[in-house]
Amino acid sequence: MSMTTLAPHPTATPDFGKELAFTVVSRWHRKLSANPTAKRSHWRTKTVYFDAVASLVATGSANQLTWKSIVDAAAPHGSRSTFYEVAGAHARHPLVEAFIGEGHTDSIQVALEYRRSDAVAQLLDETKVWSYWSFRERMVKDISAAGPLSPEALEAHVCDSLTRWSRANQPLAAALGHTPPICAVEDLMLIRKGRITAVRAVAQLTDHLRRTM
Repeated sequence: MSMTTLAPHPTATPDFGKELAFTVVSRWHRKLSANPTAKRSHWRTKTVYFDAVASLVATGSANQLTWKSIVDAAAPHGSRSTFYEVAGAHARHPLVEAFIGEGHTDSIQVALEYRRSDAVAQLLDETKVWSYWSFRERMVKDISAAGPLSPEALEAHVCDSLTRWSRANQPLAAALGHTPPICAVEDLMLIRKGRITAVRAVAQLTDHLRRTM
């Protein structure tokens, strides 16, 4: 399996799986998907649109997506009003805002890398997270089961997980210039513990996706 060459790191990281369970994206995902209130209903609406976007990208070009084509693909549940509930400037519970709300320097950096003026692009970013999530969950389980791992080994897990996802979802992974799921960027930055900027993390994982798909 082709994998990005990583710089060695000497320090082992104990039980990193627990840290991965409390990232910004993990908490955002859990807050919406596991909530029995109206947030859960909103998550169901989001997933309708995520599924519509993934299906459209798989059969065509991400560059040809419009809010109307996505709404049509989300039928019978799609509508202009619900589309703009999940994407755009006035969307409810957008993932990027969760990073801004965190208030930390690294989180703000990530938000700046992924903040988009185009609602369709914003929805594509969140669709990548939704599509990648089961691969990430498997990665977290593998990391937890492995015990203490070096940062080098943890990065290898992230890259391997991204590779498996991208090969199973090539059109979606290639969308937006091979931009990686935002959660993978956050995971890499957490592993590096302040030794990599969001700009560099996005660039590194984008390059990995381009070279291993």
